[in-house]
Amino acid sequence: MQVQAKTKFSGISAQKTRLVLNEMRGRPAQEALAVLAYMPQGAAKVVAKTIKSAVSNAVENFGLEASDLYIAQIYADDAPIKKWRRFGARGRFKPWQRRSSHVTVVLEERMSAGNN
Repeated sequence: MQVQAKTKFSGISAQKTRLVLNEMRGRPAQEALAVLAYMPQGAAKVVAKTIKSAVSNAVENFGLEASDLYIAQIYADDAPIKKWRRFGARGRFKPWQRRSSHVTVVLEERMSAGNN
């Protein structure tokens, strides 16, 4: 059974978020949360929040065990880019692009040895 959670319009670019996501792919959910707690990247908080939400969905809505869940899929897609502007010296215009992303986590249940 697959359970998913999404975080939309996070204020961190998809490129920076993917650096964190690549470390989490395939790990058990509880282990991934433990590793994310010590990662210095700003995207680690957003990813941890999304994984916690997916685990809560699995436990509350489907009655699955949190210890049996692992991250089957995890990815970050580009979200809309906000065009921002700064004014520079001599009347010049300095455009900024504020990038955002959508983070998706899909958990699956891995049967432990005692559940045969």
